[in-house]
Amino acid sequence: MTDKKKDIRALTKEQLRDFFVKEGDKAFRGNQVYEWLWNKSAHTFEDMTNISKETRQMLEDNFVINHIEVDTMQRSSDGTVKNAVKLHDGLIVESVLIPTETRTTACVSSQVGCSLDCKFCATSRLKRMRNLNPDEIYDQVVAIDRESKLYFNRPLSNIVFMGMGEPLMNYNNVIKSIEKITSPEGLGMSPKRIVVSTSGVPKIIKKMADDEVKFNLAVSLHSAIDEVRTKIMPFNKTFPLKDLKEALEYWYKKTERKITYEYVVWDGINDRMEDIQALIKFCKYVPCKVNIIEYNPIDDGEFQQASSKAIDNYIQELERNRIVVNVRRSRGKDIDAACGQLANKT
Repeated sequence: MTDKKKDIRALTKEQLRDFFVKEGDKAFRGNQVYEWLWNKSAHTFEDMTNISKETRQMLEDNFVINHIEVDTMQRSSDGTVKNAVKLHDGLIVESVLIPTETRTTACVSSQVGCSLDCKFCATSRLKRMRNLNPDEIYDQVVAIDRESKLYFNRPLSNIVFMGMGEPLMNYNNVIKSIEKITSPEGLGMSPKRIVVSTSGVPKIIKKMADDEVKFNLAVSLHSAIDEVRTKIMPFNKTFPLKDLKEALEYWYKKTERKITYEYVVWDGINDRMEDIQALIKFCKYVPCKVNIIEYNPIDDGEFQQASSKAIDNYIQELERNRIVVNVRRSRGKDIDAACGQLANKT
């Protein structure tokens, strides 16, 4: 019987209002239910205490709320929290709460597995099983916001789409989830506090610019030399750097918002001076900053963190060329919650 019921969160507020009118009730009942579903994140119809028992039963007869559950939670010695999140069909994704002195950031997943094939990333070894629905992305944020209040006594301040999956390969659902997260009827978060991180899908980057999105864009770059990048991220054959460059120039022209390049330096792969010079040249195309990210090995030894000398070379040369560069230390390594490590080992 359950599988015939529609997930109520797939309905817009207008559709909910129409449903109640059709059932002989007042349209405003739809507003009440919508508020329970999104603003109050109700898990069950029973939670909707200002609605009559008969109405709750009627909702129960017609709909389901396919809510996520935090299946297991791990806490790192550095305060990072990792959730293994169980979806309504039993599949699992992971999301992470990253605390610092001044902020708490949710790192959320957008796919079960991943559509792409980056060789350094544990998630890419799980083939894509399906895209997450907007409500499943939203629920990860709600769960992390609760944990932030519980463990750090403050609400969530930032969101990054850097968990499992390639967000731009699930574009429509990611956009819908962000609309709910930023809506006053949802979580009311500022889009300026949201970063969508992509490995670089040029066509969709242009679409985002045309759609006038208000969140920030990060690109997982790792090399500005096509042959090197293709070795690291084989899909670069399909989306080469010249197409990515053109899409990013288009993005900046339309949005006037800086790009962040995420960049890991590996021993013997992209640690030469010519790699640095290629990155500097790529950074001149559009205003940007570079985050050099510490690498977290995923077990087979093909990729190893470059020497501190190589990383210092990057920093010095980027700064000499007046390019903003930050070094991001990994968090949550002891629970496999760091960048590139999300692979449902549990």
